[in-house]
Amino acid sequence: MPGDEIEVPKELREFMLEEAEETFLGQKNGAERQYRYGNLHIREYDDKFLIHNDRIDPRKDPIGHLVYDAPEVLIGLACAIFGGSHIAKKIQNKNSKKLSLTTRLVSSIISGYLGYTTTKKIKNYLE
Repeated sequence: MPGDEIEVPKELREFMLEEAEETFLGQKNGAERQYRYGNLHIREYDDKFLIHNDRIDPRKDPIGHLVYDAPEVLIGLACAIFGGSHIAKKIQNKNSKKLSLTTRLVSSIISGYLGYTTTKKIKNYLE
């Protein structure tokens, strides 16, 4: 099932699929490296591998992967764009353009972070 991770200790067996490709796609979550093999997402740590199956391979369908496997990223971006802009408009100082840009940036970062973390918690709860 997507979301469930399997831990493979390195001392048990140093394993890596020959066809797996090292990738930057996906959250590393502290891993040294990460690999993809089809829908498998493999994270390599000092002492173990963590492996989970994504619904959609992001190399073939990045938008579908975001929608089904990482909706928290899309919601975080939407909150950053729309929520941050809306909040900044409410508190912006019309006499200072610099303050307005700073306010928009800070409110976008905060809105995006809150949207991302809230969605991630909900997603983890539902899995």
